[in-house]
Amino acid sequence: MSRTASAPPGPTLSQRALNRATLARQLLLARAPLSIEDAVAHLVGMQGQAPQAPYIGLWTRLEDFRAEELSQLLLDRRVVRIAVMRGTVHLVTAADCLALRPLTQPILDRDVRVNTTHAPQLRDVDLSELAAAGRALVEERPRTMPELGAALSQRWPGRAPGSLAYAVRDLLPLVQVPPRGLWRASGQPTLTTAESWLGRPTAGADATVMVTRYLGAFGPATVQDAQAWSGLTGLGKVFDRLRGDLLTFRDEQGRELFDLPDAPRPDPDTPAPVRFLAEFDNIVLSHADRTRIISTTDWKAIAASRLPPRPVLVDGYTRATWKIESGRLLIAPFVPLTKANRTALTREGRRLLEFAAPEAGTHEVAFTDS
Repeated sequence: MSRTASAPPGPTLSQRALNRATLARQLLLARAPLSIEDAVAHLVGMQGQAPQAPYIGLWTRLEDFRAEELSQLLLDRRVVRIAVMRGTVHLVTAADCLALRPLTQPILDRDVRVNTTHAPQLRDVDLSELAAAGRALVEERPRTMPELGAALSQRWPGRAPGSLAYAVRDLLPLVQVPPRGLWRASGQPTLTTAESWLGRPTAGADATVMVTRYLGAFGPATVQDAQAWSGLTGLGKVFDRLRGDLLTFRDEQGRELFDLPDAPRPDPDTPAPVRFLAEFDNIVLSHADRTRIISTTDWKAIAASRLPPRPVLVDGYTRATWKIESGRLLIAPFVPLTKANRTALTREGRRLLEFAAPEAGTHEVAFTDS
């Protein structure tokens, strides 16, 4: 039975309870026996700002993950790379590309207007005309941003080519086509429209569907959390429409949390294995309050380093970062680690090296504080 709008919030959920619920939904309490496509759909996409990041993110979440299978899904156009949530590039299913990009288009429209680098160059440019010209060019053949900018500057001389291309990237649903995003491949982003690449038009999902899927992958969550994940504002009205079908709780600061009735909320004492996450993993970017996964102090330290954050989870929380350098996996802890934790990290780290750096001879794992 649906809850009524006047029903009082449920019990308070501790930070640890929120941590374990989020880990369960993020497939980080145990590797899941899901297909790659099903996992990408469940997670509502993988943050793909770093092209290889989705491979690490799925390796750490799935049983028997094979990188070449994800590459083949990109080649088969069943998953794509496109700017969606927060206006950043994500790896999403073809269906989510067509449904989510229209919902997140306001983020990119706003960027065209306020971007301090490019907006001045676009003043007095007819953006509809620019978008139409850009569409014709990238649908003629996929183009890199420099190629697109050079072609557009012939029509808008005196405007910065990079700004013209940037605007088209925001105004149109442009996907990055392979080889960009293939396993251990490189190359500049080469762009065409989602409609051209997938052979069917975009058709925005209802915002309530987006919110319920967010809760399924990241909840329990506040309205502000959902807005931080999506980059959209005004989602309070969407939650209000859903309120009768959702459970409500409070966090330890008294903020109202929403959740799906049948979503997993494990016992807070559920063991959590060590996990290596990819750069910019969505689990650390998808809540206004990140303390369910990383302390404020540690997040500030990562942000200040200006390096791609590759979190290491110990007992469910970010306790270190990692990188592979000269065939060695280097772990930089934030806090002292027990002998048992170091043993578990060494074992899992060797598995990561076997996956990500199979050419490395020794699969050596080192702690930078030792």
